[in-house]
Amino acid sequence: MVQYNPKDWITFIFRFHKADTFRQLLPMMLFIGLYSYGIGYLEMEYFKLSETSHVKNISIMHGMLGFVISLLLAYRTNTAYDRWWEGRKMWGSLVNNSRNLAIKLSVILKDEHDRNFFRKTIPSYASILNKHLKNEETGLMLFDGLDLKIDHEKHRPNQIAKMLFQKVNDMYSSGKITGDQLIILNNEIQSFTDVCGACERIKNTPIPYSYSAFIKKFIFFYVMTLPFGYVFSLGYYVVPVVVFIFYVLASLELIAEEIEDPFGNDENDLPTKKISENIKRHIEEIL
Repeated sequence: MVQYNPKDWITFIFRFHKADTFRQLLPMMLFIGLYSYGIGYLEMEYFKLSETSHVKNISIMHGMLGFVISLLLAYRTNTAYDRWWEGRKMWGSLVNNSRNLAIKLSVILKDEHDRNFFRKTIPSYASILNKHLKNEETGLMLFDGLDLKIDHEKHRPNQIAKMLFQKVNDMYSSGKITGDQLIILNNEIQSFTDVCGACERIKNTPIPYSYSAFIKKFIFFYVMTLPFGYVFSLGYYVVPVVVFIFYVLASLELIAEEIEDPFGNDENDLPTKKISENIKRHIEEIL
C-alpha cells in the first residue's frame, strides 16, 4: 500500500507515482489526442462545416449524459471503496481476534510445549490466509520448527483452524482446560473462519460483468463523440480538452478496478503481508 502524507497535497500535482493512472492511460490518451485532431481537421479543413451544421448540436447530448455518467462513476468508485474498506476491517478483526486468543491462552496455559504450539500456529493462520487470498503457493514450513503438514489440494486456512481447535480439544480431554474455557477458546477460533469467509466473499464476488462492461463502453463512446460537437467552439483546442476529459473519466474506472480486489499485489491493495507479520510479532510477545 502506498505510504504518503495526506497534508502534503501540493506534491501530488507534480509527482507521478508508478500507481498513478496517468502512466497507464498515456498510450490511450495519445490515441484520443490524434483522433480528436483528425476529427477537427476533417470538420474545419476538409468538409468546412459551418456554424449552422447540425453536427454542432451533438454537444447537447453530452450535456444530457454528463450527469448520468457522473452518477455511474460515483456509484462505481463508492462500491469499490466499500469492498476495500470491508477487507481492511476484516483484517483488523483478525488482528484483534489473534491477540485475544493469545492473551487468554497466556493466562490459561502452564505447559511450555502448549504455549510454543500456539505461539507458532496462531500467526500461521494470518500468513496462510494472506497467501490464500493472493493464490500463492506456500511451503510446508512457514515458520522454523513447525511442520504444518498442509495438504495444498485442500482449503489451507481451514486446515490451520482445524489444528487449533484439535489442540484445544485435546487439552480439554486431558484436563488442562475446563469446559467453560473450551467454549471461550472455541469462539475465538471460530472468529478466524468468519474473517476468512468474509475475505473470500470479497475476493470471489467481483462487480457484475454487465455493469462493468457498460461503464467502459459508455466512457469510450462518450469521449469518442466529444470532438464532433466541440470542434466548432474550441477549434483545435478540442484536442487537450477531450484528452483531459478522457483522463478524468477513465482514471475513476481504473481506480475502482484496482481497489475492488483489496487482496492483490497492486500498489493500493491492503498490506496483508505486513499485517500478518505484525500479528506474528504481537503473538510472540504475548506468549
